[in-house]
Amino acid sequence: MDGRASAPAAGTVLNALASGKGSAFAIDAETVAEVSLDDSGTVVGEVEGAPDADTTLVERCVELAVAEYADSEALDRLGVDDADAAGGRVRTESEVPMAAGLKSSSAAANATVLAALDALGVADSVPREDACRLGVRAARDAGVTITGAFDDASASMLGGVTVTDNTSDELLAREEVSWDVVVWTPPETAYSADADVERCKRIAPIAELVADLALDGRYADAMTVNGFAFCAALGFSADPMVSALPDAAGVSLSGTGPSFVAVGDRDALEAVEHRWNELEGTTWTTTTRNDGGRTR
Repeated sequence: MDGRASAPAAGTVLNALASGKGSAFAIDAETVAEVSLDDSGTVVGEVEGAPDADTTLVERCVELAVAEYADSEALDRLGVDDADAAGGRVRTESEVPMAAGLKSSSAAANATVLAALDALGVADSVPREDACRLGVRAARDAGVTITGAFDDASASMLGGVTVTDNTSDELLAREEVSWDVVVWTPPETAYSADADVERCKRIAPIAELVADLALDGRYADAMTVNGFAFCAALGFSADPMVSALPDAAGVSLSGTGPSFVAVGDRDALEAVEHRWNELEGTTWTTTTRNDGGRTR
């Protein structure tokens, strides 16, 4: 009982730390997960190229998927009496840098949930939003998210740009977008679970303004306002944003950093790419994705 799936990374329009509302957009950089189910009673995770990585999240994704969706036929095939006796292995491989603000955890969770559902033979019958919420539950159980990250997870799972209320896991809006994207990732890392939530909550009125802009379809404007506000709240320099303007249609600190993302027209973004290439770290170009997570 094997399954394989992938899910894309995402960039930030609105960080949900301040008000509970968030918005993100899928980008064309993937995490692939392979799941093999068995009767071992234990799920063991592995991250390609990172033998010391914490695999609690992906292991929990498999456990929840089996508990929620393994029917009697699937359990019979595994040779177990109940879901608690099931186990297996999950292996992820990713183009998405970890702890860089590009939703690597959401991509890994989504890919793993879909791969587990694929192994169970039910991937096509489970609504993508439900599969996404399962990964969010796993992220909360694993302690890798503060807000629940439904904004990031929904963008990764569904594709396009999404706006969510993370306090209720409600999808407020989704729209397909076609942007070119430039990403700059400095050498350092930043884990969202370590962010100063109380400091971020001080800018809640600005976050509500950003949410209004996003719900009005002004995503590029929204992400730029978000970027300046959260650079101040989280202690990042806004210099990369200033250097990207006015060539980028929108630019923001992505997540809780340290990456920055700029969107717009490919020709205009060449100037942004050139300037960001002069910074220490890695600059790369990609595009938005509208198809989200998928079995392979």
